[in-house]
Amino acid sequence: MKKIFTAALTAFLIVGPVASVFADTTGTFVGASDHITTGGVTITENADGTSTVTFDSSFSLDGAPDPHVGFGKDGKFANGASLGELKQITGTQSYIVPANIDISDFNELYIWCLKFAVPLGVAKLG
Repeated sequence: MKKIFTAALTAFLIVGPVASVFADTTGTFVGASDHITTGGVTITENADGTSTVTFDSSFSLDGAPDPHVGFGKDGKFANGASLGELKQITGTQSYIVPANIDISDFNELYIWCLKFAVPLGVAKLG
């Protein structure tokens, strides 16, 4: 019995923290500012302190000048939490979130038009 308990405790200590490090957060884009933005997004926390934002294959933006990807909270885009330019207006794509951006500070992911400072699409996270 003691061996079973020890094995179970060891497995929990090894697997338990790993599972929480790789917890996923998801959301679905909704268009904004008269733009059509659709598709899903998953944010995965990586063991090295970074995170990866991945748009699924159904992601689509109808087009706009200067689209960027970044985080926001409660309806406001956070200027200091940009992940850079949108790589393409459709399909699967990934962005690395630097370790200095704490994703727990945010509850939305934006497609943001830098040129006109308006949201093109927002995914509520959680």
